[in-house]
Amino acid sequence: MSVHATLGAAMLLATGVAASVSAVTAHIILERVPRTGSVRLAELTADYMARAAREGGDPDEAVEAAREWARRLDEALVQTSARHRALLLPARAVAAGAEDFTAEVKAAMRSLARQDDPRARREAKR
Repeated sequence: MSVHATLGAAMLLATGVAASVSAVTAHIILERVPRTGSVRLAELTADYMARAAREGGDPDEAVEAAREWARRLDEALVQTSARHRALLLPARAVAAGAEDFTAEVKAAMRSLARQDDPRARREAKR
């Protein structure tokens, strides 16, 4: 085999290996990079505050209800983020281009509220 043929074969082999390594590296990096999503937290909070104001009631119960709401919000955000492999940011922190997950977070919070309610759990078992 001539020197030129050997050099050409070595360059083809090196190019193939480099392309394979690049493709695998890009796949690994893209798989780990979460996409960006937004949630309208101010809207969720305002809705809760309006509902709590309409219901009135005992201040101690209101504080406990607010804690439960915040716990459900946190859990719903974690679940939604994990399900979509997305970094969720408040909508006001995102200028444009991020998918809005507010509706899904609301649905997850409703589901968590039903799970927390003993009466709703009994009805769901029927």
